[in-house]
Amino acid sequence: MKIVFATNNKHKLEEVSAIVGDSVEIVSLAEIGCHDDIPETGSTLEENALQKARYVWDHYHLPCFADDTGLEVEALNGAPGVYSARYAGGEGHDSEANMAKLLKELGDTSQREARFRTVIALILPSEGSQAQSAEHFFEGIVEGEITRERSGSTGFGYDPIFRPKGYNQTFADMGAEEKNHISHRARATQKLAEFLLR
Repeated sequence: MKIVFATNNKHKLEEVSAIVGDSVEIVSLAEIGCHDDIPETGSTLEENALQKARYVWDHYHLPCFADDTGLEVEALNGAPGVYSARYAGGEGHDSEANMAKLLKELGDTSQREARFRTVIALILPSEGSQAQSAEHFFEGIVEGEITRERSGSTGFGYDPIFRPKGYNQTFADMGAEEKNHISHRARATQKLAEFLLR
């Protein structure tokens, strides 16, 4: 089976391909000739993931999935949430600026509980019809806390300041293999893989 992952993020593609394995061929947006900046204007992770997947389906009519991930910090009432990638403002995904803003807003508070949540929206052709589509959602959550300082050099995004529950390392301290076993994206992708391979 060949399926489009609505991203050109190399890290995400590697993570997901490693979890899904060889039975499903995951291709990027670039590989299907899509270089558009797909809008993400939803107010929830579910809306954003579905918006990206629908864009690929509507324009290319290929089986596809898209994800959206948010870091939800308890002391900040769930922020940055759906705005995690653009938390510090600006157009790009500036991880350093996003982490700096988050650490500044938390300050010295001891309440540092947080969770990463990934939602995957999958669109497949309906049985017996290429024109119709069926939509499915998969969610992965990992609980943890925000550290006071950055640690580690692997991963991306908020990985250097997020320590998953039950571990004494941040995501950025872990190797890809260890992180792929427990991460939010891994958990959502595992559900996606089970669904695709059933």
